[in-house]
Amino acid sequence: MTAAPVTIAGAAALRARIGGEPFVSDWVEIDQPRVDRFADATGDHQWIHVDPARARRESPFGGPVAHGFLTLSLVASLLAQTVHIEQRMGVNYGLNRVRFPAPVPVGARVRASFAIAEVDDVADGALQITWDVTVEIEGGSKPACVAQFVTRHYF
Repeated sequence: MTAAPVTIAGAAALRARIGGEPFVSDWVEIDQPRVDRFADATGDHQWIHVDPARARRESPFGGPVAHGFLTLSLVASLLAQTVHIEQRMGVNYGLNRVRFPAPVPVGARVRASFAIAEVDDVADGALQITWDVTVEIEGGSKPACVAQFVTRHYF
C-alpha cells in the first residue's frame, strides 16, 4: 500500500519542519531489469551489476548489486512520492555530500528518509532546501546511501 505524500503549504510550513522528524518513503524493489536498464542508460555495464552468475561466483557481495548512482538517482522520485510542496515549480539544485556505505543487493528493497536541515531564501523569491537523506536497505545494518540533497522551490 502506498502512503499519500505529506503536503507542505508555503515557506513558513517548510521552516517549521527544520530539524523535525524525517519523512519516510515507501519501499521500492531493486530488481535485475531495473539495474540492467540503468546500465544501458549510463553505459556502466560492470559485471558486478549485470552478470548475476559471475557476480555470485566472483563478487565479494555474493551476487549482483545495484549501481550506487542508481540508488542515488531514486532520491528525487522518492522525495516527490513522499512530500508534496505547494509551489509553482521545484528543481533539483545539487548535492553537497554523498556516500554509499553499503551495496544494494539485486532483489532488495530500499526506502529513503528526508529530514529538512536548512531552508534558505535565494534569488527570485525562491527557497532552497537542504535535505538530509538516508536510503536504507530493508533488513540491512548500514544505509545504502547518505546524502545532502539540495532543491529549489518557486512559489
